[in-house]
Amino acid sequence: MPQGTPLVAVVMGSDSDWPVMQETAKLLKELQIPFTVRVLSAHRTPEEAAAFARDARKDGLKIVIAAAGALRTWPAPWRLRQPFRSSAFRLKAGR
Repeated sequence: MPQGTPLVAVVMGSDSDWPVMQETAKLLKELQIPFTVRVLSAHRTPEEAAAFARDARKDGLKIVIAAAGALRTWPAPWRLRQPFRSSAFRLKAGR
């Protein structure tokens, strides 16, 4: 991962989403964009997901790339606690 304060967060609902999301991390690394990878579940760890969303801007993040199999659970805590636009993508189970 490039050095420096992460500008991008790669967020997934479960570590089983990593095989897909690792391509995003690879590209960010190639482009030398500092990033962080987090597994956050609005269902299993709602407080942690809410704290991440609340503190994203303060922590220096400019972009959040989020994906999850049950994506409908991610946007609610995110939209309520962050001051910038976000995009999220639903992954097919097992992919």
